[in-house]
Amino acid sequence: MSTLFRASAPLAIANPQLGPLAELPGTWVGNGFNLISLPDHQGGKPFRLKLNATREVLTFAPIGGPIPNRGSAQNDIEFLGLHYLQQVSDAPTNAALHLEPGLWLNVPSTTAPADPPTVVRMGTVPHGDALLAQGNFLTIPGPPQIAPASTKPVAIPPTTIPLGYLDPFKPSNTPPPPGIPSDAIADPNLVLRDAIRGQHITNTTALIITSTPAGGIVNIPFVVKNADVTRMNAIFWIETVDAGGGNTFLQLQYTQTVILNFLGIDWPHVSVATLVKQ
Repeated sequence: MSTLFRASAPLAIANPQLGPLAELPGTWVGNGFNLISLPDHQGGKPFRLKLNATREVLTFAPIGGPIPNRGSAQNDIEFLGLHYLQQVSDAPTNAALHLEPGLWLNVPSTTAPADPPTVVRMGTVPHGDALLAQGNFLTIPGPPQIAPASTKPVAIPPTTIPLGYLDPFKPSNTPPPPGIPSDAIADPNLVLRDAIRGQHITNTTALIITSTPAGGIVNIPFVVKNADVTRMNAIFWIETVDAGGGNTFLQLQYTQTVILNFLGIDWPHVSVATLVKQ
């Protein structure tokens, strides 16, 4: 038999080894909201605020065979993972906004370093960015507790933010797109809480990842010079929803904050979505 191939296990065997990622394989479709501040040198302004109601398709497919990592300070480990492809478009116009292929991994506990089981996300974005983020996970009965997500820019000393500089964040100056409440400009996670209001969610698995300290973001020089992507935090909630009459379905919600640095200011880029498994 050729050694060029690694046989794939049946899904019934492989999925339990995916741990908290076990429910992800398949296609998820839904809607969300995206808020980003962009430098606007070309328009003669320091920045512009871009708001989009979004339509998203997120697909996951198993990596068929186990992934071996060789140990020198401890024995080898093996784990499984998923390919993913995220495609986000503007809901009213269907214009493309975001494309991201990557991997999710279910990493077991280790002794060197001494870490509990973790999940890892690795992704690439065509702007010229590569992400590696790692974190923990937990399962809770009932719905997620979704805290507010701040969109407030933060000046890095000695930079200060002049009075009136952030007026584009006022809903009267940059109205949100149709279907998005004006309060979501200050807290995009409001869109997530609104989406599950009235639902009976019986179980939630939370995947909590960050690019710091275990991980990082690498950018091409143009991105570093003009709007440096410095860090990312995200939470993905895999929810089991009781629709009544003995019917249940799987729902995926996420909130993600990416920090862009330009003009001596950290600008939160916040994306949220609620997707249903097809």
